[in-house]
Amino acid sequence: MLVESGPALGQASNQDERAKAAQVTPERLSASFADVAKMVEPAVVSIDTKGKVADTTARAQTPPGDSDDIMDFFRRQLPRRPSYSVGSGFIVDRSGYIITNEHVIDDAAKITVKLTTGEEFPGRVIGTDDETDLAVVKIDAGHDLPFVRLGDSDAARVGDWVLALGSPFGLTRTVTAGIISQTKRETPYASVFQKFIQTDAAINRGNSGGPLVNMGGEVIGINSQIATSTGDYNGVGFALPSSEAKIVYDQIMKNGKVRRGFLGVNLDSVKSEYAAVYGLKDAKGAIVTTVQDSTAAGRAGLQTGDVIVEFNGQPVESAQDLIAKVSAAPPDKSVSVIFLRENGNTLDRKTTSITLGERPRNKQEEESASQSKLSLDRAKEEAKPFGLTLAELTPALATSYKLAGQKGLVVKDINPESFIADIKASDSDDAALGEGDVIQRINRVPVTDTKSFSDAVNKLKKGDPVVLHVLTFRRSPRGPQLKIVQFTVQ
Repeated sequence: MLVESGPALGQASNQDERAKAAQVTPERLSASFADVAKMVEPAVVSIDTKGKVADTTARAQTPPGDSDDIMDFFRRQLPRRPSYSVGSGFIVDRSGYIITNEHVIDDAAKITVKLTTGEEFPGRVIGTDDETDLAVVKIDAGHDLPFVRLGDSDAARVGDWVLALGSPFGLTRTVTAGIISQTKRETPYASVFQKFIQTDAAINRGNSGGPLVNMGGEVIGINSQIATSTGDYNGVGFALPSSEAKIVYDQIMKNGKVRRGFLGVNLDSVKSEYAAVYGLKDAKGAIVTTVQDSTAAGRAGLQTGDVIVEFNGQPVESAQDLIAKVSAAPPDKSVSVIFLRENGNTLDRKTTSITLGERPRNKQEEESASQSKLSLDRAKEEAKPFGLTLAELTPALATSYKLAGQKGLVVKDINPESFIADIKASDSDDAALGEGDVIQRINRVPVTDTKSFSDAVNKLKKGDPVVLHVLTFRRSPRGPQLKIVQFTVQ
């Protein structure tokens, strides 16, 4: 029987792929980019933050005087002003829930979310996760908002086209294109839960928290890091996969935070050398190197040197694999663990049941939360008009500061969370008020003590105009100069 010859199955498949590729013309690809950008862009937001920790900038001139008193301290201090930053995010629910990076809103005193429509809304943090550098922010717009969906990042392939959207350098509504360069990429400063999608789509400062989308308009990654020798785009960007982001988002929406299972051990992976020495068939498993006191593993009897080969019915490939499996399980869950324990020249196979603990939060995050709470509590206890800490200008201080005969209040500190810290001088980008400035009048009324100033401020309401007469030494080589500070109460 004669059999008609033809291309092999693999050859036919390759020809089909080449035919499909040939059909994607530059014009069609450009149109596809435009369609995806139009679909996704309305749900992408710009996030401006005002930091709780103030920046410092050097004074150009120190005022005259040689006193060692408190005024001399003010003269030598660097004036503090709030720090500002910009990032990106995207709406995932029509009611106004937004995913962004934790570092975008970390330690922010004020969060402002800007939509592509030009609308601006204050944002409040629903929850954060430092392990993945993700945060959920909520805005209340009073109407339904456009949103995007999280896609399946596990289906992403090296070579797939992607778009990155966000606000690099504060340039809102910026879209860049590239391909997926690699998946499950680890970086030097990543946590065990950050295995990134690498892309050559341009990602710069300000893109953080913005979406990386596929050609179906689905978010498959959250732009989080760049590898750079200059601080800016060098062709290598990293986005946290949407599969991990969805787990974090769902837990934050449910619990206000992410709860992960915890064994309480340090681990190393079984490699070929270990497998050869210990007679293991495969180089798989996680070696327990330390058992922490009073943890789930300790209570279950795990010991240093045990090799965990199975977790809750699933084989363990490596230390990283076990960490991922344990963390994906909820705390307080009872799981079965199979491990190998050295017994003379053999490894005994043992099974135990372990009730997981909860993975502790990052210590630095706990300290930051504690400090933030402390500062807020103090703010409630001590009322400071306009967020200013003031000291009375006594005759002794006035003499030492060459202000004999002058009266007023010295600005000791400006709360960076207050609106007055945002006010700029009319002739420069400098802050209108700084430490060491002397307030002499408010709305034509002289102020000589803190009570008179507080009384005048307490009579004001939101929207009222304010004019301050201020003596300042900043940028004043010839001694103190009068400055008029004008603003509206917010």
